[in-house]
Amino acid sequence: MCGIAGLIDLTSRQRPVPPGVLAAMAKALTHRGPDEDGFLEAPGIGLASRRLSIVGLKNGRQPVGNEDGRVQVVMNGEIFEYPQLRSDLSQKGHQLVRDCDTEVIPHLWEDLGVKMFDRLQGQFAFALWDANQRRLLLARDRAGIAPLFWTRQRDAEGEWLLFASEIKALLASGMVPARPDRRGIDHVFTMLAVPGPITCFENIQALMLGHYLDIQLGRSGEMAGVQDRAYWSLTFPDQGREENPSDPKPLVDRFEQLMLQAIERRLRADVPVVAYLSGGIDSSLVVKMASHLRQQPIPTFTVAIRAEGYDESGQAEAFANMLGTEHLTLTCGAKEIGGAYPRLIQAAECPVSDTCRGAILLLAQEVHQRGYKVVLTGEGSDEALGGYSWFKWNKIFSQLDRIPGLPLSQLARRLVMRFTSRGNRVPWRLMGRLYRIIGRHNAWLDMYGHTNRYKRRVYSESMLDALRNYIPYQDLGIDVAEHARWHPFHDSVWWGYRVNLPGLLLSSAGDRVTMHSSVEGRYPFLDEDLVAFLSKIHPDWKLRGLREKYLLRLLGERWLPKEMAWRKKGIFQAPFDIFFERESPAYLQQLISPESLRKTGYFDPAAVDWIRRNYRQARPRSMRRVPFEVTLSAVVSTQLWHHLFIDGTLADLPSLAVSARPPVPLAASHSL
Repeated sequence: MCGIAGLIDLTSRQRPVPPGVLAAMAKALTHRGPDEDGFLEAPGIGLASRRLSIVGLKNGRQPVGNEDGRVQVVMNGEIFEYPQLRSDLSQKGHQLVRDCDTEVIPHLWEDLGVKMFDRLQGQFAFALWDANQRRLLLARDRAGIAPLFWTRQRDAEGEWLLFASEIKALLASGMVPARPDRRGIDHVFTMLAVPGPITCFENIQALMLGHYLDIQLGRSGEMAGVQDRAYWSLTFPDQGREENPSDPKPLVDRFEQLMLQAIERRLRADVPVVAYLSGGIDSSLVVKMASHLRQQPIPTFTVAIRAEGYDESGQAEAFANMLGTEHLTLTCGAKEIGGAYPRLIQAAECPVSDTCRGAILLLAQEVHQRGYKVVLTGEGSDEALGGYSWFKWNKIFSQLDRIPGLPLSQLARRLVMRFTSRGNRVPWRLMGRLYRIIGRHNAWLDMYGHTNRYKRRVYSESMLDALRNYIPYQDLGIDVAEHARWHPFHDSVWWGYRVNLPGLLLSSAGDRVTMHSSVEGRYPFLDEDLVAFLSKIHPDWKLRGLREKYLLRLLGERWLPKEMAWRKKGIFQAPFDIFFERESPAYLQQLISPESLRKTGYFDPAAVDWIRRNYRQARPRSMRRVPFEVTLSAVVSTQLWHHLFIDGTLADLPSLAVSARPPVPLAASHSL
């Protein structure tokens, strides 16, 4: 992985790039690419790269061009099939002189134009400049692993389009103001994620997964055409047309072949590759197969939460010992996670309500300190194979709909919401609009309905006014007619790929967190061929009765001890109580003080106090406590995000905000 950035003059007048802008943007991405930088600056266009050297260590500096230099590319990520692509291009007469994967892109562009996306497999975000065509392409991979953000900004003489791997590089340009977008904040409270294209920053968009931005300059003084186009989207067979053989063996054989292929691709590197190991079936299978392919155990890393009932590191350590891996367990408690939380929000660039992500940031930091640059992880399995408990809840609720034309499940859900929302009911007119937007209920809405029930109660009057007729699901671009053709289970699977992966797991636990420590995460379960295979098979092979990830467990029996293959799924988490212990950081008290809450204007201080009191009274790890915990953590993380990026005056913490006061030492810690 690397960091990329740049800008283009949309007036087509080829104005000079403002002095110092490219260097400032690149400097803000140094953590993504500490090994070297590279720049292209020409009239009206500028490209920048910060490189983390993983493939082609000696000659992979970017930008990388074709033979005559008219096409130049900066890329963040990996094209895993580059050896075959390089061979094919060489046979066609192209001259490739470097050992890096980026070099195949300008040559594929010469041959195929935008059809090159059919040949590109991997995790990538890149910018391609074709000087002859006066055309800039910005592209992002199919799973949304590699981030890319863009914005249009006017100045006295026209308009620029700026892009970067991270928003902080856009802000570092000095051309992009940091202003909050309340729609993005509402995404956090609604979906626990910011899936895009909306971000928490006004006028800054995320390029969507499987999309490219096509910027075509015109004649001098003529505004460029800017088109956001999809080259891929996740789809499923019509219900009843899924692959559903009676014999599981052919499916398990194919699954095994594709898993080995996916892992082999992600072991391709000129540096050592390690893996995260949780002790669950996903990461354990990845580690076992990777060690098999390498013909030696690969190093493994585990994080342990120092809190009763949360530490599952023993399972990972036992499996590592069985394999003989070089294994490290990082233990974290309240002090470590609380201290890392500001860095987590700085890395994610949005509120993150899940406290355990701070532990993942510390684990990535440990991987870096041990001298490694690449780590394999197990993200994507639960989304594809119904691994979350709400898939089961949804299946149980759906049993109420066996009487045609009588939607008893919806009635049951609405009754539950009415009797548990405690004066915080969602207006029925909004509920009607919601189902016109999404088409039908799905498993994720069961979870969201439980966790976000108090968001309207905690919002301030000005926040409610700003969002009065806004439904965040409208930003997801759901094709209701297409989704209606799929099995309802696959409709839920789509939500996991569209929302949870790019908006949460691949940001606050994936790319943004690992790359904050100059470590590249690789995700075998998000391999394009594997995703395509799993999308075609019948849901019964994914959720068999109430047994999640059924096909994966059948495969696991071939590689793992049987008890591990069928072990009950656990969710990695840390108790939110760690922020309320005697040694909790002082900045938390400052962030949710009435003064700070009034200053940001997002929340009602009295309602926040009500949430805090109910949270403390609820039994730990109970279902009743979950919505209080999620709401309170979202408030804390939103206030922290605002301090770090927008204002800088809410707490005694350093800030990236232009208006930030000079940092002062943290006050003595005390209990909230």
